[in-house]
Amino acid sequence: MKHLIALLAIMGLLTYGQPALAQGKPEQDTTEIVERNSAAADTAATAAMVVDDAMLDETPEEGSGLHKILKTKFVEGSTGFMSLVALALVLGLTFCIERIIYLTLSEINAKKFMADVDAKIEAGDIEGAKQLCRETRGPVASICYQGLLRIHESLDSIERSIVSYGSVQTANLEKGCTWITLFIALAPSLGFLGTVIGMVMAFDQIQEAGDISTSIVAAGMKVALITTIFGIIVAVILQLFYNFILSKIEHLTSQMEESAITLMDAITKFKEVKSEE
Repeated sequence: MKHLIALLAIMGLLTYGQPALAQGKPEQDTTEIVERNSAAADTAATAAMVVDDAMLDETPEEGSGLHKILKTKFVEGSTGFMSLVALALVLGLTFCIERIIYLTLSEINAKKFMADVDAKIEAGDIEGAKQLCRETRGPVASICYQGLLRIHESLDSIERSIVSYGSVQTANLEKGCTWITLFIALAPSLGFLGTVIGMVMAFDQIQEAGDISTSIVAAGMKVALITTIFGIIVAVILQLFYNFILSKIEHLTSQMEESAITLMDAITKFKEVKSEE
């Protein structure tokens, strides 16, 4: 649209500003030429103003992004209860991120590690196997180290030691998960509490107004239900992180069990060889 207006302005300038000699009228008065040039200049200026107005009208509105909408809904849903829901989200995500980092650092290539440990035990290099366990991070290496410390004891004693220390390592993996479940349950509960209190406030407004107006009821219910919506959203987000954490814990636990079985087999073979000698 603005390009069309600019084109019309240029055409007007060419039409009215054309000198008389181009039209084959040398006798035309100079004053008339000046008047035409002035009219063309006025037309161009008017067209430029129209183009500027059109450009201003096409400027996008500011503050219509997602963050603006969330901010508006946050304020509408009672800042007090919405702040509690947001706090539950922040604390829950803090525990989730801490667990994810810890579990990620605890993961190793268990099959390759156990193959190296088995090779050292088979070669009779128990101290080398212990050193390998000390230099490797994670619960799998810790369990193997505890078993190797008691390699000269009976197999039952070694197995009890591995099982006991495995329980300790499992507890370390699950540390902080109870807090995550607390915030998963707390977020929607705070949302429901805000909804109930918002509904009570809405009925108070109806009582003060002395009339069951549709606008009053709708406004009150809208504000009351916003807290529930945000509470459910927070619970869903934390639940997704929690399920991911549980999957990593299950993976590490299965690695610990497989490694414990492999270690017991290697120690049994080592003892058989020693007894034959």
